[in-house]
This record gives sequence, C-alpha cells and structure tokens, in this order.
Amino acid sequence: MASMQPPRLFQDPYNDDDDDDDDGGVDDIERHRDSQTALLSHYDHQPPTDDGPEASRVKVHNVSANPMLRKLNCTCARLENVWSPSLDPRQVTWIPEEFWEDPPRVVGTYHMLEDIRNGNIPPPDAFQKVDDSQVLSREEYLRYRQIAWQVAEELKRRHCIKRRRKLVAMALSLFLLFTVFGSLFHARSASTTSCTVDASCDDISRIWGQYSPVFSVPSDIDLDPPKGCTINFAQALLRHGARYPTSKKSKLYNATLARIQTSVTQYGKGYEWIKDYTYNLGSDDLTGFGQDELTESGKIFWQRYKELAKHSEPFIRTSGADRVIMSSYNFTTGFYEAQGRSASAEMEKILIIPEGDGWNNTLSHGLCPAFEDGWASVLGDEATKAWRDIFIPSIMKRLNENLPGANLTDEDVIYMMDLCPFNTVNTEGAKQTSRFCDLFAKHEWRSYNYHMTLGKFYGYGNGNPLGPTQGVGYVNELIARLTQQQVADDTNTNRTLDSSLETFPVDRGLYADFSHDNSMTSIFSAMGLYNETQSLSTNKIVEAPEAHGFSSAWVVPFAARMYVEKMDCGEGGTTEQYVRVLINDRVMPLKTCGGDEYGRCKLEDFIESLSFARSGGLWSQCAAES
Repeated sequence: MASMQPPRLFQDPYNDDDDDDDDGGVDDIERHRDSQTALLSHYDHQPPTDDGPEASRVKVHNVSANPMLRKLNCTCARLENVWSPSLDPRQVTWIPEEFWEDPPRVVGTYHMLEDIRNGNIPPPDAFQKVDDSQVLSREEYLRYRQIAWQVAEELKRRHCIKRRRKLVAMALSLFLLFTVFGSLFHARSASTTSCTVDASCDDISRIWGQYSPVFSVPSDIDLDPPKGCTINFAQALLRHGARYPTSKKSKLYNATLARIQTSVTQYGKGYEWIKDYTYNLGSDDLTGFGQDELTESGKIFWQRYKELAKHSEPFIRTSGADRVIMSSYNFTTGFYEAQGRSASAEMEKILIIPEGDGWNNTLSHGLCPAFEDGWASVLGDEATKAWRDIFIPSIMKRLNENLPGANLTDEDVIYMMDLCPFNTVNTEGAKQTSRFCDLFAKHEWRSYNYHMTLGKFYGYGNGNPLGPTQGVGYVNELIARLTQQQVADDTNTNRTLDSSLETFPVDRGLYADFSHDNSMTSIFSAMGLYNETQSLSTNKIVEAPEAHGFSSAWVVPFAARMYVEKMDCGEGGTTEQYVRVLINDRVMPLKTCGGDEYGRCKLEDFIESLSFARSGGLWSQCAAES
C-alpha cells in the first residue's frame, strides 16, 4: 500500500517531488506556465522603478478557491491573520544579508510575503534581478522562495507563540475564576447536601446547635431490631427539654437589648421592631414546649419497649437541677399515660441525685478541678473564639450598620443569635419562629451551629483530653447494669447510692436517666461512640456527615436521648447477646467493638471496648494544674 503524502498548501512551480528531470532552465519555466494556465488566467508584471521594491508590485490573481490553499492555517490562526504591517520581515536577523541588499537586489521579495499571506501563488517570473531585469534562474528562485517561506513561517510561529501565551493567560484566568466559583459551588453543594440529609434546608431549627429541639437524626442502619432478635434490656439517657436561658445568660441578653434600645436612634430596614421589643424570657426552667418534648419522649420510650414494660417498671434517676427533675416527671407522665395509667405514684419513686459541691453525681460533672477550672477548662472557649473570629465580623458589621450606636461586639452577636432559638421554643409547639431568626441568613445559622459544635467537642468531648473522663463513672454504671454486677469505679460515682440495690438496681429491664448536654457529650465520648471523628477544624465548617455524626444539634439537642439496647439474637434455640446504641434515632455503627451491618456488637466485645472507662480514664490528671 502506497504511503499517503500530506496535502500541499501551495503548488510548487518547480515541483521537485513530481519532476524526475532535474536539469532546470527555461524549459522548466515554460512547462510551469503551461500547467498553471487553468489556475492563473494571467498575471501582469510591473518593471521595477528607482524607488526600490516597495514601489514595485506584482499583480497575481487570488486563488483562495483552491482547496489546497484553504487548508493553510496553524493551530492558533489562519496564515492570512498573522501578517502585521508593522512587523518588517527584515527584522528577522537570521536571513542572509544578500536577501535584502545588492547584489543581487531581488525585486518582489517583500511583496511575495504579502502575497503569500493573502493566499496567492507567486509564479517564478514574479522575481527579477534589478541589475539585468532577467527572470531568476530556477536555483535562484528556489533559494529566495525558500527564504521567503522561512520568513513567513517564522512570522507565523511568532504569532502562534504570542497567541498561545494569550490563550494560556486566558486559560489561567478562567481556571482561577472557575476555581473560585467551584469552591463557592462546592461549599454551597456541601451545605445543600448536609441540609438535605438532616432536613435543615427548610428548617433552621435543626442548625441551632444544642438549642435545637430534638429530631430524628438520619441513620444508615435500620432503626428496627434485626430479624431474629429480642430486646431484653433498654437503658435511656436523656437531656432535659427546651428551657429558658440560664440565669446568667438571661441577664446578659436583657442588658444587650437594653443597650441597643437606649443607644440606637435610627433602625435599619427590618430592624425597627427591636425598638419596641420587650424581653420577657424566664431563666433556667423548662418552657411549655420543653415539657411537652419530654412527655412525648416518654410515650416513644413505651412504644418502642412496651413488651419489656409488661414485665419491668423503669428505674428512673435524675440529676438535681429543677429543669432536669421536671423533665423526668414529664417523661414518666408520658410513659404511663401511653398505657392508660396514672404516673403519680411512679414519680415519687424517681431517684434525685443532688448537684453541686460535695456530691458525686455521674449525671452532672463537677469533681475534676483541672477540667472545671484548670488547664482543660479553656479549650472549648479557645476553639469557639477561633471560629467566631472568622464568621462573626461580617455579621457584626451588618448589625452595627443597621443599629448605629449599638457598637455590638462578637459576643453580642452570639447573644442576638441565641435569642432566636430561645424565643422560638417559648412558643406553643415551637412553631412560631422568632423575628430574631430573620436577622440572619441560613449560611450564618450553619456557622452558628458549628460554633456550638466546637464548644461541645473541645469543651466536653474528644477534643478535650479530660472531656471523656468526665463520663467514665456513668459508663461504669452502664456496664454494671448490662452485666448485672456491682459498679466498679473510682471516679465520680456515688458509692453510697451505687452500693445499694434499692438506689441502684441491676436486675431491671428498663432504665431512664436524666442529665445535661455537657455531661452527655462526655459520656458518649467515654463510650467511644465518636472515636472516628477527627479533630474538628476551627477555620472551616465540618458538616455532621463528614464528622461521622458529631454535631451538637445531632448529639445533644433539647430532649436528646440515647438508648442502649441488649438483645438476644439467634435461631433454633441457640442465641447470643448483642448490644446496640441509638442516639436520637440514629443507630451508631459501634466501630470500636466491630459492629456488624445492624450496628450490633456482641456483649463481651462491647464491654471490652469500654476499657477506657473501666480503667478510670485520665481521672488521675484531674488534680493537675497544667
């Protein structure tokens, strides 16, 4: 098969490839003229003048209709677009001097380049010697044509390089532009993905951190017990319901609003209502909605474990804060009302463990000096401040522009944001969103939510070296109940209460304990439930799915609940005991003990995985000053 030759861009007047005879001369020129008759009907040559080659023109008919000529191009542009009158080919220093100067002075060379860029074929007799006006010989023609082509190709190359540089610069600019927009899109997509997972796209109450009302957290594992398993034990640990601000915070909120109202004389659009706002929130206690949350939680607990409830009354303990005690009462009411029974007698049996100095209480931290007031006590504040310094300034600027004279600080901005959830949960069913919520955009609420998450992670969770240790005592009590043995612990357990079967029974099927968000964060960490969560960034949001489920709104919202279930699983009379853990309806994967596809670990593996708690954690460091 004959090899294919690339197409010619120009017909060669002296075609060496096609002409085997290489003797040259006038006959070759004549043959060329004859062969070009159909292509060039005629050409006129104007003799050179004394003005030199610039005054001499060679008129050659345009043959751009030739399909070969139409292929003349480079990767950057067509050849006819590369010529610049301001770019003299004579600036190309590698061209032999005689090409431009006498002798022999060649007429038409400069114009041949111009004709080439116009797509014209320069015939051989378009070039003459100035001295004798004779047509160039074949050798002379080929030499000067080759040099002329080199000039044209060099100009084309230079133009292509210039164009490539422009294209590269443009490509880099576009790349940077798309990178910026891509980052924004990715951030928006990440937020959109996250909000789709937890349904916060249309419900900002799910991104209020620990001030969010409890909701069912997305679970990758079916909430229902696995087929062939029967639950024989359930331990519930619950946070109190939605409340008013603490007494300290309530005073700060009120003072901030009072300062705004006394210093601002002109309110921005959408802020006018603040002028007449009256602060009427209480302090510390449950709101009506918060009480309803726990009543509903009691009903849910009965509904899930009603088979167990036929044979076992739940043993209920509560920490001694009023809102926690009230939550235990509301829960008990819901649990028994769901059965059509009165809860009055049962509420009298609830064990209340006092809070404060001198009391060992696994449901309320307070016995580790290094954690409460020492080196570990500042870690949460440091983390939240780092993030606050990033996301608050733009909000603070906007608020101060609309509330001139208020001079709000970053802490004041957080207070203003806090008033959104606290006012909302003070309405019936928390269905009337506070006007404070409208002062902030949805992405700002996500930043607020992350601010709360950092506080929990570095204040009470795995981000604090002593955080999990505060939950060790409770975990050892859980082990005792799962194994029906005495409590083995030397941390913050109340030995007086735990040593009595009346105040700490281990033979019940149902248990319910009531606590606070901070203590629950430490307990979950001591159990290793969030060991997969890496150290959270303090300069960008790590959404809950990426953080393996750790988010204050997902973990410890108002009325948060953890269920620890022990179950018998098996067929044909052969059973084995397994454990599952659920937090706000999310089945935890239990990676620390080799959880299976149903989130189960064998009982002995689960107990073994709690070695941190069984060894006392880092309780020995609680007395350290640094």
